[in-house]
Amino acid sequence: MALPKILKDFNLFGDGNDWQGQIQSLTLPELARRMVEYEGGGMDGPIEVDMGSQLQEMTWSPGGLIIDGLFDTFGSPIHDAAQLRFAGSYESDETGQVVPVEITVRGRHKTIGMGEAQKGDNSPGEVTTTLSYYKLVVDGETVIEMDKPGLVFKVRGEDRLAERRRALGL
Repeated sequence: MALPKILKDFNLFGDGNDWQGQIQSLTLPELARRMVEYEGGGMDGPIEVDMGSQLQEMTWSPGGLIIDGLFDTFGSPIHDAAQLRFAGSYESDETGQVVPVEITVRGRHKTIGMGEAQKGDNSPGEVTTTLSYYKLVVDGETVIEMDKPGLVFKVRGEDRLAERRRALGL
């Protein structure tokens, strides 16, 4: 029997600030590709052509009063003004092995929901951050790195857009 490695704890850092104990939950960014259907003459049916990555978002919920400093980058004209770093500790209940996972993103805070105000309630808010940069590191290995404005898409060190950048003279 095999058991999955379970997220036992996590922390979120924002713009270099440690938000330990302040984030109740978060939804990590989805990895998805933008596909378009194509069928040309002589083909028996359509296929999907990969046109690059989908828009990515990360949503997270701070408990209580919205975190001080969060508004500093809100409405910034710079596409990567806000930086977030998720640090997760995944653990095996079979071996006790701990696997560190880090996800670093840069982008803009799209929405800052202030939550419901109720006396004595935790009143969690919700922040949605759209991403222009994404990097996933599992147990010290960079698995995925995407820098959308820089036309970089790496999977386990393989730069899948290097030839395209070269063709464009970049």
